[in-house]
Amino acid sequence: MAYWLFKSEPGAWSWDDQVAKGAAGEEWDGVRNYQARNNMRAMKVGDLGFFYHSIDEKSVVGVVEVSAPSAPDSTTDDPRWECVHIRAVAPMPKPVTLEMCKADERLKDMVLVNNSRLSVQPVTAEEWRVVCELGGYEP
Repeated sequence: MAYWLFKSEPGAWSWDDQVAKGAAGEEWDGVRNYQARNNMRAMKVGDLGFFYHSIDEKSVVGVVEVSAPSAPDSTTDDPRWECVHIRAVAPMPKPVTLEMCKADERLKDMVLVNNSRLSVQPVTAEEWRVVCELGGYEP
């Protein structure tokens, strides 16, 4: 299993919006960055990810699961763009802020800490464990 982080502006798509989609989940569409797209191409059904609110909150607020593999993005006719479907698994008991991640030496190499602009990013197993610990989430 691999781990990921999905960033979204809460005004555009929030954790509550994701939860409302239920077990069917939702297409993680609209990504127009090659590195983020390639990350989604590498995902497998069952991989887990953090749902991250960007802009003002800047925090991990939930856990999601990849529920469908990478396929053409339905929001464009351009064949270069693909996306996965994700479904909500559970809220993060305590949001884990970007500042908390930056302050924790164990997360110094995390993509979020070093390239916070990338909208879909990998998370190592150790980073997953640490963020879950900080947020009080027990997988």
